[in-house]
Amino acid sequence: MDQSEHATFPHRTIEYLRRGWSSITEAALVRITGNVRDDLPEEDQQRLAKQIDECLEGAGGDVSQRARAADVGRTYLGLNQIGRRNFLEMLAREYGVQEYELALAMDEWRKLFPDGDQLLRYKAEAKLRRLLKSPRIQLLSQFNALPEGVKFLVDMRAELISLAREDAVFKPLEEDLKQLLASWFDVGFLELKSITWDAPASLLEKLAQYEAVHAVRHWSDIKNRMAADRRCYAFFHHQMPGEPIIYVWVALVKGISDNVQALLDVRHRAVEEPAEADTAVFYSISNAQAGLKGISFGNFLIKRVVNALALDFENLKTFVTLSPIPGFCPWLQQQLADQGAGLLLKAERKALESVLDEPLELAFPRMCKDQSLWYRQQAKEKAIRGPLMRLCATYLSEAKSGSNALDPVAHFHLSNGASMERINWLADTSAKGFRQSAGMMMNYLYKASRIEKNHEAYSSAGKIQQSGSFKANL
Repeated sequence: MDQSEHATFPHRTIEYLRRGWSSITEAALVRITGNVRDDLPEEDQQRLAKQIDECLEGAGGDVSQRARAADVGRTYLGLNQIGRRNFLEMLAREYGVQEYELALAMDEWRKLFPDGDQLLRYKAEAKLRRLLKSPRIQLLSQFNALPEGVKFLVDMRAELISLAREDAVFKPLEEDLKQLLASWFDVGFLELKSITWDAPASLLEKLAQYEAVHAVRHWSDIKNRMAADRRCYAFFHHQMPGEPIIYVWVALVKGISDNVQALLDVRHRAVEEPAEADTAVFYSISNAQAGLKGISFGNFLIKRVVNALALDFENLKTFVTLSPIPGFCPWLQQQLADQGAGLLLKAERKALESVLDEPLELAFPRMCKDQSLWYRQQAKEKAIRGPLMRLCATYLSEAKSGSNALDPVAHFHLSNGASMERINWLADTSAKGFRQSAGMMMNYLYKASRIEKNHEAYSSAGKIQQSGSFKANL
């Protein structure tokens, strides 16, 4: 089978699980009769459904039940993309809540509420709770007891998230699995670890693979990010010991950093010794597991890392991010389409007209694609800087999705209790940096005494705490 068909499940993981789960099913003498074809046609679905039904009935006790679940999982891993879709659609359509039985149970409960016999009412409530737990969740819960079973479900949900975008039939199954995983991945079950260059190569490789903000090009990048003045922290779950859940890269510096290329430059160090640093800069936070999307760990990670760093380095006084602004350029282009030159103040238009040789509607979008047009041209750069920083500040503070900040990174940090500290000009001069935000980046400040108050103000009323430096752009 082509490896590309299993983009969600790494090839070596598939082979490892197949071998491990095959031994479980063979030992328990429970295997699906006959070969299941890769695309899981209807005839094979019926055979697989029989195995699922036997698993749900619990025939043979817990050991046999888990073995049947392992055989179902082993079969799933052997399917191609079409087969996996057919399998998940079967679970979605055939193994949801039993609606007719649930309706009858609700009628029983209504007859007893509020003045019926208390014991009978409790029994009716217990029956409702049991019926609200879909059979597919009973099946998927069995994987918690299997080797690598939790990782299997995390990867399965990653595939479901993609399918649910295309077809609503998958959404209830995806939500069921999300709730199951959320209960297993409560922050109380997560362990914060500091990762160093001495960590297993397999773990370092995953940090490079999952990096979502600043691409890792080769091993020297990883080694540089784990130098004496750098730190990496990650959350782990005991059922996925070799898999980071979410992780953050930290630089120990003097003062608040304003350029990510300088921060990542192996040839330059902001401090000779970590103890000299007064500022911790969180310059990259990556969610490593796509299947845990929507299950929040970031706020707990940042708070725990701040506490860990404060204990290790007494001189650290400031905890701040150097963050991308991924939604600015798309927002800017939409505003230009709607308002054109009316987006600018009169003085801004006058200054730009003297240096631009094309209409604003063409010039600004080009700045988000090709920095060579203006990046090194002093007159253009000077005229462009003020308007773009003002528009960026407007986007970050005023563009909304409901009551939340429209920019996803801004929303993440503001909901975790940060304040808007400073917009940095030409802070990321990579192609990605210009494509996202015309090279600008943002500092979000985490002040221990203000985190809870900021979080509450933002979460309850959408209020954003802003520094004087940030407000000066507006």
